[in-house]
Amino acid sequence: MVGGLRCVDGSFLTVTPVACTDSVGAPYEITLELRRDGTPYGTVGERCGWVLARVARGVDEARQGRGEARRWSDPDDRFPDEAPDSELFSFRYRTRSGTVGGGELRCQLRTIPMWVPGRERPGTWRLTRRAFVEAWGAGGVGMRAVLTSAELASFVRELVDEAEGCLGGRNLARNPVEDLGRNHIEGAGRG
Repeated sequence: MVGGLRCVDGSFLTVTPVACTDSVGAPYEITLELRRDGTPYGTVGERCGWVLARVARGVDEARQGRGEARRWSDPDDRFPDEAPDSELFSFRYRTRSGTVGGGELRCQLRTIPMWVPGRERPGTWRLTRRAFVEAWGAGGVGMRAVLTSAELASFVRELVDEAEGCLGGRNLARNPVEDLGRNHIEGAGRG
């Protein structure tokens, strides 16, 4: 099972978590493989699993009306406590030398005014918020999907669940660097 989005141009973006392995072959984090209508499109986001887990948790909390998100009456307009038009994540392809190129996947929040015509009285403007998930392949061709917070929550949660499965059930919500520190501290007490 892989995450996917129908884009505004009618194409389908498939996002598949792939395990990153250490020098002995043990999986420790993920990258994301992108496909456009089944054709390879790019690989992005090395070690991005904990970011996805944080975004999933943030969107879930916002939809429940926590923090600044409660000012939006419609749960589909509720996103994590970010500036009105901000970026939730941005993953790029990086070579071992740190060079950027070869693909990108990002999610930006946008506030969109919509005109609601009135029947007996004048119309009004209504503000909505949407997540714009955009992907670019190595060739520079872009794709865009526009999502409600419910759709973004479902998409990101599906990626996190798939990633945790390919990592043998390890919980991505815990930052591996924090785990290293905890293991170091716990190990220091022994002996």
